[in-house]
Amino acid sequence: MFHSAAQADPGSKRGCAERWLADTAWMPDAADLTVDHLYRALDFLAVWTDEIEQAVFLRTADLFRLDVDLIFYDTTTAYFEIDQADEVEQEWAGRLFAPLRRRGHSKEGRDHQPQVIIAMAVTRDGMPVRSWVLPGDTADVSTVAKIKADLHAWRLGRCLFVGDAGMYSADNLAALSKGLGRYILAVPMRKLRAVEGDVLTRPGRYRKVADNLQVKEVWVGEGERRKRYVLCLNPEEAERQRHHREQALASLTAELGILAESDTEHPKAACALLTSRRYGRYLTEDAAGRPQLDQSKVAAAAKFDGKFVVITNDETLSAEDVALGYKGGWIIESCFRRMKQTGLEVRPMFHWTPRRIEAHVKLCVLALQMQRAAEIACGMPWAQIAHAVSALKAVRYQTEGRGIVQRTKVSPDVSEILRKLGISTPKRLLSLGEPAKTKAAA
Repeated sequence: MFHSAAQADPGSKRGCAERWLADTAWMPDAADLTVDHLYRALDFLAVWTDEIEQAVFLRTADLFRLDVDLIFYDTTTAYFEIDQADEVEQEWAGRLFAPLRRRGHSKEGRDHQPQVIIAMAVTRDGMPVRSWVLPGDTADVSTVAKIKADLHAWRLGRCLFVGDAGMYSADNLAALSKGLGRYILAVPMRKLRAVEGDVLTRPGRYRKVADNLQVKEVWVGEGERRKRYVLCLNPEEAERQRHHREQALASLTAELGILAESDTEHPKAACALLTSRRYGRYLTEDAAGRPQLDQSKVAAAAKFDGKFVVITNDETLSAEDVALGYKGGWIIESCFRRMKQTGLEVRPMFHWTPRRIEAHVKLCVLALQMQRAAEIACGMPWAQIAHAVSALKAVRYQTEGRGIVQRTKVSPDVSEILRKLGISTPKRLLSLGEPAKTKAAA
């Protein structure tokens, strides 16, 4: 196989068979490959996906000596342009596939459309460990026990599970703690009285971790029931939120002044203010049912400025390490952005059977693993690697009645990339005597 990295753009399976294989890549061994072969490969992947993912990751982890002590986990959604949700299970090759395209809370703002949940665990290096495709109505909080069991089955050793507030629940904390499991989870601050009453108000000085991060450790409870929280403060974000609130209050004060001058008993404008997402949190009603500014609500809102809280059961980590471990969650967000926005294009998906939807997602995750492996080996972003290697092409032409396939010149930059990737430089003359079918292929 020989092709230009610039042409490794995502496309449909039919597009690969009709355009990419035929005109874009020089692959003599794939001359007889058809779109049906690609679809059958999806079915094979659907059946053996767990074994393939495990083999690929363990080989990658060994090759790059990846740190698997810290595992980040999160979910995203991928919607479908269809009207009816899936209702029936399907069996394939002895495996039962649940109906996947279901309506649920969409992270893309598409609650009215059926979707699937894509879950992924990655290392601190941004290397995908394992992925899951779940029905679209699956709640984040209900996925943790299965994910932990699946990761434990791979015997990765001591893993610290890092998740966002959507994973927080008493059941999940118990599930993650089993078998001496360790976790760092964000806490939904406004929903837990213990956080607002005991953590945010606990006296003590913050310790500076970085220019935009300060931490304070807080223990709540006694004995075996005590919980370890780390209160984190971003001063820059706190100032931004304070400034935003001052602007909102200034505008709200003006609106209340206009209402006070109104002769109407209870105008519609009053209802609009009370139900407003921007102003309602700062208001209460007087005896006449008219809105008025509640200074206690303003003070309560200020307590959250620039703060977030994480909980952990790992007493070996310092408060600084706990905060930095959770902040590293941007890594998995970056992975999801890649799959959706920067080239891998997990959607749109035109498959409708559960096995092929799952296989399609797994292909995208495998492609992400390949990109991250190349980035780690070369020490440069994938876009830069792809741009450099795009200059390396295979050209078909005819001379003296014979078809010839010959590669272009290999620049020093490309030669170094190939060396770091462990790929042999293609020989100059790739084929001699082959009939010319197209004028050029990259």
